[in-house]
Amino acid sequence: MVDQNEIEQVWRTFLTTGEVRNEQVQRPIFKLLPGFPRCLICYAPFQGLGSVVARSLYHKQPSHLNPKLCNFCEQFAIEYSGGAEVELSLLFADVRGSTTLAEAMSPTEFRRLIDRFYTTTTRIMVHSDALIDKIVGDQAAAMYVPGLAGPAHARRAIEAGREILRATGHGQPEGPWIPLGIGIHTGVAFVGAVGSDAGTVDITVLGDAANTAARLSSSAGVGEILISDAAFRAAGLDLGKLETRQLELKGKTQPVLVHVLA
Repeated sequence: MVDQNEIEQVWRTFLTTGEVRNEQVQRPIFKLLPGFPRCLICYAPFQGLGSVVARSLYHKQPSHLNPKLCNFCEQFAIEYSGGAEVELSLLFADVRGSTTLAEAMSPTEFRRLIDRFYTTTTRIMVHSDALIDKIVGDQAAAMYVPGLAGPAHARRAIEAGREILRATGHGQPEGPWIPLGIGIHTGVAFVGAVGSDAGTVDITVLGDAANTAARLSSSAGVGEILISDAAFRAAGLDLGKLETRQLELKGKTQPVLVHVLA
């Protein structure tokens, strides 16, 4: 039986250095392989040409209990169910007006659009060394932890947000093929494996930092990246003179200062 102190130390080591106990994660290799969806931790592709390599050479396949994790990473998450508090940067990409979009097309067409959104955003998140927190409904979220994205995790998140807007056609004369708003925040949050009564585990982020990033994405207009002042200062990027706003976010007792990148 692994005690809670050891569990916290294992997760803190992974989140701050990228090292995983009992598992040699070949993330640099897997992120170059084509395919979607992927394991949340090691990026092993489950479908597409890359999945053939991951399966035949590394024996990676989707977990029977949790399709978002591979068979090896699931065992790590089960054995070390828990996590640690670390400073990280969070990126939430939100489809704006998804209800109106769905109303204007057939369910199959809407599914194809959302699938293209997921594929495009997660490809950029993977290649920018993020942990994919969730892909649900009309939203995709990523965690940039120091052990994987490096000490400049805020900068990596902002650069990924800009790339997501470019890849979805924002700034093009014909307009985006899917309208997005993005929120980015840097802060301390709990990251780890959270279990359920059904025996499954999920890798997620919890706390005020995650709530703030989610609220920012839902407040962003089409083609906007709302960067919290904490993320803006941590990134140290020269983004020129940006518009600033004081936002009253749902559930927050104090207004949040954001820098608007469009």
